[in-house]
Amino acid sequence: MLVDLHIHSCLSPCADEDMTPANICGMAHIKGLQAIAVTDHNSALNLPYVKEAADYFGLILLPGLEITTREEVHLLGYFRTVEAAVDAGEFFSSHLPDMPNMPDFFGTQYVRDTDDVIRFTEDRMLIGATDLSLEECTAEVRRRGGIAVPAHINRGSNGLLVNLGLMPDEPHYGLVEVSPQLPINEKILAGRAVLHSSDAHQLGKIQ
Repeated sequence: MLVDLHIHSCLSPCADEDMTPANICGMAHIKGLQAIAVTDHNSALNLPYVKEAADYFGLILLPGLEITTREEVHLLGYFRTVEAAVDAGEFFSSHLPDMPNMPDFFGTQYVRDTDDVIRFTEDRMLIGATDLSLEECTAEVRRRGGIAVPAHINRGSNGLLVNLGLMPDEPHYGLVEVSPQLPINEKILAGRAVLHSSDAHQLGKIQ
């Protein structure tokens, strides 16, 4: 199965504005993918429209989001349903600093429907770190029946190995995301499943 389980929509301020639910799913279909996950920063408000577009193109959608922990580690949370992911996103976004987004600096944060119509503009800055630790974020994802996956662990920006300097014994992660273009100590991956995804912020980067 061809999958890309780390894609950002136009709700993430760092993503291009044309990363709409319809465009993402259309590009995934063109590239022959069978399953995708759209994982916006600390929110999942675009997922209902992504699901609608995914169903149209015959794609499997794994509902998710990308949480920023207090240590500024990125953690992917995957859930069984869109509703569970949206609810989790509401929880994690409530733990962000109460700061307005700065569109001219960070970019806009749009919820768009499958016709690319703007349904909502998120004014709260989503790209910051929550006040929850890695352990707390992981526990919350798992409490909700989700799977917690440290994102791009070997990448200098927000990677677990760089920000923490090690792979913690607890919480244990049986699945981690690795950036394949960067080096990693293979011993760290022993006994773990490895996920390679695009972390796409532009349509052309969807793999």
